[in-house]
Amino acid sequence: MFNMKERGQGLVEYALILVLVAVVVIAALTLLGPTIANIFSTINASL
Repeated sequence: MFNMKERGQGLVEYALILVLVAVVVIAALTLLGPTIANIFSTINASL
């Protein structure tokens, strides 16, 4: 069915997708982190 080369290629592609998703999540948290913290601070102050 699948030989070892194809299986290895699939694993590499899967790993690259995971790395790409991780980079996007880290970038989004870096950019939106202060905004989210400010929102929670405002909510906490109003309580």
